[in-house]
Amino acid sequence: MPRMTTAQSVLETLLAHGIDTLYALPGVHNDHLFDAAFHLGDRMRVIHPRHEQTAAYMALGAALATGKPQAFAVVPGPGLLNAASALLTAYGLNAPVLALVGQIPSFAIDQGHGHLHEIHDQLGLLRHVTKFAARIRAPQEAAALTAEALRQATSGRPRPVALECAIDVWGQQAELAVPSAPAQTQPACADAQAIAAAAALLNQAERPLIVVGAGALDAGPELQAVAERLHAPVSSFRRGRGAIPTDHPLAVSFTEGHALWREADVVLGIGTRLYWQQSNWGTDAQMKVIRLDIDPEEITRFRHPACALLGDAAATLRALLPELTPRAPSAARVAEIAAVKQAFAERLARHEPPMAYLRAIRAALPADGIFVEEVTQIGFASRLALPVPAPRTYLSPGYQDALGWGYGTALGAQAAAPGRKVVLATGDGGFMFQAAELATAMRHGLPVVVVVFDDGAFGNVRRIQQQQYGNRLIGCDLANPDFVRFAGSFGMAAWRATSPDSLEAVLREAFARDAPGLIHVPVGELPSPWDMILLPRVRGTADGARPPLP
Repeated sequence: MPRMTTAQSVLETLLAHGIDTLYALPGVHNDHLFDAAFHLGDRMRVIHPRHEQTAAYMALGAALATGKPQAFAVVPGPGLLNAASALLTAYGLNAPVLALVGQIPSFAIDQGHGHLHEIHDQLGLLRHVTKFAARIRAPQEAAALTAEALRQATSGRPRPVALECAIDVWGQQAELAVPSAPAQTQPACADAQAIAAAAALLNQAERPLIVVGAGALDAGPELQAVAERLHAPVSSFRRGRGAIPTDHPLAVSFTEGHALWREADVVLGIGTRLYWQQSNWGTDAQMKVIRLDIDPEEITRFRHPACALLGDAAATLRALLPELTPRAPSAARVAEIAAVKQAFAERLARHEPPMAYLRAIRAALPADGIFVEEVTQIGFASRLALPVPAPRTYLSPGYQDALGWGYGTALGAQAAAPGRKVVLATGDGGFMFQAAELATAMRHGLPVVVVVFDDGAFGNVRRIQQQQYGNRLIGCDLANPDFVRFAGSFGMAAWRATSPDSLEAVLREAFARDAPGLIHVPVGELPSPWDMILLPRVRGTADGARPPLP
């Protein structure tokens, strides 16, 4: 067996698992790790951003775009804390991200000696924002712990994991076997009896409704087949968008799903927390809920469903499909769905100019292009209205909604999807969190095009203060650079667009260059989309009656 260092064994294990890119910032605690990566040559690509937060967001973006595990490396203490918001977001997004975190000398861990970057109970901190965290104590443990971390990250409910390694352990050597590729496992299917029970409920349903989240993204064909057999609308929001194409006749938005929720008799939730629906829209005895999820805790988190399907979405839907009775939709059901879609279209027609900007982006972005939405007014509207033709082409921050997540995530998506177009729709507030990463885009040739919608404020914060606090404004107005000149100072091509038509034109030009770019879009105060998102309860009042329609 060859002699390898701990760092070499970890990287060889990553390569055996198909991970050939490390998003990382160098630092003395991880010098041996970087040395090992250097000697791998072209086998391991190292992309170094300007901030640890971006390293973690890049790994997150790559994981979201591919559905495959990705890795980043940072130094301990402040390095980890800088990356923690991205780890927390990855946890909320069910993303298989591996954090490799340095540590002070092994003899001094948690001793309070005052070593560089020392932090008390770093491993305990990691366990708060990951599914699995462990310390590599010797080179003999490196391969097995790395393989176990990746198994944890990708089995069951995907989530981030972490390994820490002390500065003096990374470089220790031993005779170690070269890691091999992991064995392939079959996705778990729900129990046959549970499938039969779910089919019985769905076959009797007159107004079935399907709600999907991120757990349905890799089950698109199966989902579409089940929806068409039941003639059941499929509602998605944020993470579930694109599970089936949003232009499919049965695809409905979050807002349309709310309108259909009121009269739904059977709801099939697939890979979704179903939080908004069950907690805010309400349920009652007349509604039968079926939960399909890989996580047993999620199935019963808010209430016990009428039927629980514990298993992989694609495998379980394949088993469910032959149990479902094909049906021809009634004229009344067809009319009901059409009316809901028409009403929503009329609401969107009044939501200008955000809708016009989204149409411009969609027109310029190829069908396989990736759209990343930031926590901004255009981003909020996109969760309802941007057409999404395929899974993993719409990246959203989910329930963490961390402001500033967007640019690093878009860079990671681009690194993992070379040859595809990636666009970030961000606000001036969120973009400035990672604006220095324009340098990273240029250094590594990552042709993300960022569209900065600039209203000179944390716009959502400002609106809340105007509407709820008597126009008392504090901490919301911003001083911004000239974004075009700012991008130009990095050698990046940049444009200013002052209308949706000009945005589409310059976006096409930016994509044609196949190079990093920035488009500055000055806007005034944009209309709020929140009346289409924060929707009222329509089921489950105290007296059992349905609330009146809003």
